[in-house]
Amino acid sequence: MRIGTFNLQNLRLRSAGGVPHLDGARDRDTPEEADPETDLRDRKLTARIIARMRADVLALQEVFDAATLDHFHDTLLAEAQVPPYPWRQCPPGNDGRGLDLALMSRVAPLSVTSHAALRPRDLGLAVPDGVPADTPVFRRDCLQAEFPGLTLFLCHFKAPYPDPAAAYPVRRLEAEAVRRLIEARFAGPAAANWLVLGDLNDPWEPADPPATAPLLPPFCADLMARVPEGTRWTYHDAWSGHYGRPDRMLASPALAAAFPDAVPEILREGMGREAGRYRGRHLPGVGHHRPHASDHAAVVVEFAGL
Repeated sequence: MRIGTFNLQNLRLRSAGGVPHLDGARDRDTPEEADPETDLRDRKLTARIIARMRADVLALQEVFDAATLDHFHDTLLAEAQVPPYPWRQCPPGNDGRGLDLALMSRVAPLSVTSHAALRPRDLGLAVPDGVPADTPVFRRDCLQAEFPGLTLFLCHFKAPYPDPAAAYPVRRLEAEAVRRLIEARFAGPAAANWLVLGDLNDPWEPADPPATAPLLPPFCADLMARVPEGTRWTYHDAWSGHYGRPDRMLASPALAAAFPDAVPEILREGMGREAGRYRGRHLPGVGHHRPHASDHAAVVVEFAGL
């Protein structure tokens, strides 16, 4: 089974004069970025990266809603000759802009559960100072997807912007909540097969300990640590020039031990050429900043025989 994660950078379906179109891979930082032609080029590159991933199961971040996901799947993914993903989910989350988690799969899930409604008290968690007690635990959601022999926890944690210090306890609470969900699902988490994946939003200068510490070794095995040091980055911020590795794959000790040769592949061919650390080939049409597939790289790993 090939499993991937990809932050699509604000994939949203809109309509102009009754004609549907997708927002490009942009954060709406400047008005001149809202160009329909460039937007379409971005999203064709996004589709080509997904084609390159060849993932059986794909965790996506920053998808506006189910209609957006279906339109992207039925148009641009089909145009890129990506084999269909019959099982698709994008339930509403807690992001005020509607940027939700999504799942696309060619393997029928046994179940997909949203945890967007969870409050800290539901999991027996203390509420950080300054956070209202009734605030949802997850700033977006945590999707729990059950497959035969494997449970996935799809995540997109609170970003460390604009105030990293204020975001830290929120992201720490999210990490603690995912750990509680894993411990509730399995009597012996270390011996079960599970994988936490997605954009955990650790900043390029993480605190000590990082906010994601409850999920890190020894509780899990960090599959990204199998990638050579210095090449683990998956994100480039065009405005600051910083590089980071917010996109993670955290496997249970049992899953990691069963697949010692499962090394994540980081696909950067769709990132803007301004990300100068990447010296490999780019997809045709990638520009200095835009067009690009996303400001994130895609990550995929194969568990052969699973």
